[in-house]
Amino acid sequence: MIKVKLLDYTPEPERVVAMAARLCYSPVGAEELAERLSDEKVREMVRKMVKLGHASTIEHVSFTFGIEGVSRVLTHQLVRHRIASYDQQSQRYVAAHGFKYITPPTIAEKPEAKAKYDALMEEIRRTYDELTEMGVSKEDARYVLANAAETKILVTMNARSLLHFFNLRCCNRAQWEIREMAYKMLAEVKKVAPTLFHNAGASCVNTGRCPEGDMTCGKLAEMLKLREKD
Repeated sequence: MIKVKLLDYTPEPERVVAMAARLCYSPVGAEELAERLSDEKVREMVRKMVKLGHASTIEHVSFTFGIEGVSRVLTHQLVRHRIASYDQQSQRYVAAHGFKYITPPTIAEKPEAKAKYDALMEEIRRTYDELTEMGVSKEDARYVLANAAETKILVTMNARSLLHFFNLRCCNRAQWEIREMAYKMLAEVKKVAPTLFHNAGASCVNTGRCPEGDMTCGKLAEMLKLREKD
C-alpha cells in the first residue's frame, strides 16, 4: 500500500507566488506587497500566473513528501524528474533480510502467476541471507535483490516541477504504480494550495486536449468530466 505524506512545504505557498508575481511589476518591495495582498487578490494572482504560464513565480514554493510502500521500479522512474531532491533508503547500509515487495495487480489477480512470483521472491530472500551469512557485504549481496523490493524515499519539488510531474504521471498511460503515487501527492498539495493545483493532473486535465496522439488512452472526455466535478 503506497503511503504518501506531505512532510513540509513553503509557508503560505500561494501568497508567496502572488508576491513574486506582483513584485515583477511593482516599485515596492516584497515585504510591503505581502501586507497589501488580500486573500482574494492572492487567489486571483495565482490563477492568473498558472493560466498565463508565468512559471518562474511558482518556483519559489516547494513541497517535501515522505513516500513508503513503493518499489524500486517506481523510484527508477521518479528520479528521472531532474528538478527535485531525493534521499532514498539505502540497500548498501540497510539490511534487506525478509524484505517486503510490491506485487503488480496483473500478477496478484492470477493465482498461478502470483504463486510463481511469491516463490521467486522467497528464493531471493534465502539467497540474500545465505550470501550475507557467507560474509558477503550488504552492498554486494544487494545485487540479487529484485526491482520489486519495497523502498522509502524523501522527495522535494518546487511547484513548477510538481505540475510537470503531474502532467506526465497522472496520465492514464503512466505506469500504474507511479500514477497511483502521483494522485496521492496531488491530493496532499491540494490541501495546502488548492488554487495553485486546481487544474493539476494529466496534460488533458489542464489543457483540454490529449498530447499522446495515436497512443491516447481514449478517455479524454471522461477525464474532462472529472475535472468539471473537482
